[in-house]
Amino acid sequence: MAQNAFSWELFSKAPIVGIIRGLSADVVSQILPIYREAGLTTIEITMNTPGAEAMIQQALETNSEGLNIGAGTVCTKEDLDRALDAGAQFIVTPIINKKVIKACVKRNVPIFPGAFTPTEIYNAWSLGASMVKVYPATSLGPDYIKDLKAPMNQLKVIPTGGISLDNMAAYFKAGANGVGVGSHLFDKTLIQQKNWSGLKDHFQEYVQRMMNYK
Repeated sequence: MAQNAFSWELFSKAPIVGIIRGLSADVVSQILPIYREAGLTTIEITMNTPGAEAMIQQALETNSEGLNIGAGTVCTKEDLDRALDAGAQFIVTPIINKKVIKACVKRNVPIFPGAFTPTEIYNAWSLGASMVKVYPATSLGPDYIKDLKAPMNQLKVIPTGGISLDNMAAYFKAGANGVGVGSHLFDKTLIQQKNWSGLKDHFQEYVQRMMNYK
């Protein structure tokens, strides 16, 4: 499938990466327009979601206007090939895989590899990562981002894991260049109830809170 380019302009409008994991294709097709209408711009579909490739293709065919659509949980070169064949506009990994990072850099596809320690984070950045996904951020908290960026302020980091409405602003304040949000953003109850207007309000709360701190 032809590669539509990732838009950094769109990303910077709302530097939140929504992480879709384990939802059905029907639900995802309902969510995407709501996500965009709420003012969010970047969404990742994890490769361990059943039917992920078809979902990415479908999303690009129906909702690519105003959205960056990428693939997450890319651990191997095989995962990467599948994601790029589906048309993923950016790649997110939970770990550092040099081959995956270098292949993305070569193809000019933004890559946000997962790393935890300062050495891992710096190594991922040195390999050409567009931003480093600091993961899991839950156990580290916003102060870790602040401490990390003090000596290495050139790093672009996107903490992921445990980010919610309650602590998101603190991460931006600490110097995060974006955040990755999964289950807190895609509220299970609202989705199960098919309460799409409630979900839109919920998404808009994230946008509101982010605007205050961007």
